[in-house]
Amino acid sequence: MNLTKFIDHTILKPNCTKADIERICEEADLYQFPTVCIPPFFVKDAANILEDKLVKVGTVIGFPMGYSTTAAKVEEIKRSINDGADEVDVVVNVCAIKSEQWNYVRNDIDSATRAVHLKGKVIKIILETCLLTASEIKRVCDFCTEIGVDYVKTSTGFNGEGATNETVAYLKSLLPSNIKIKASGGIKSQNQAIELIEAGANRLGCSSSLQIVEGH
Repeated sequence: MNLTKFIDHTILKPNCTKADIERICEEADLYQFPTVCIPPFFVKDAANILEDKLVKVGTVIGFPMGYSTTAAKVEEIKRSINDGADEVDVVVNVCAIKSEQWNYVRNDIDSATRAVHLKGKVIKIILETCLLTASEIKRVCDFCTEIGVDYVKTSTGFNGEGATNETVAYLKSLLPSNIKIKASGGIKSQNQAIELIEAGANRLGCSSSLQIVEGH
């Protein structure tokens, strides 16, 4: 299996530097990963580095907590796309989900998706599945299906357990085939990556990308 085509080569540490971003972009170009996933602060730098490359620039919105206001997320999306982002991973508002403010949750996802699709870009909705019940996950996936997001993503990797085979399989059972699944959080080995893909993941968010593709 050619794992490189599944991986968003990721660095989202709060203390990463411009030198780290340059390294990530160079590695992504060398290995031909589909995208890099980096902090919004560095999107413009990555877009400049990858300007004539096949690798796309991805970033995160409302990350990692998801509880910023919808208006703030939309502005963050607009700025990131203007800076050169091709794909944005947007964290759902878990506080709103736990408060059963379902109209807010739906509007939050819808507003973010409209802002992204208006620019012809790709949106991934991050659920933070380790904090949600199965019924809450289903409710949010129903919204994502109705609204027409591009991907549903398991986790930020910052708030507890990340991707599991069971979670990916559950998402696959809930979502139509046109909505893809991104597994993220704690993916460290080649075997783990393969199992997640076999469970239904179309994309993997990995900071250990090189050791995964090289089989270490």
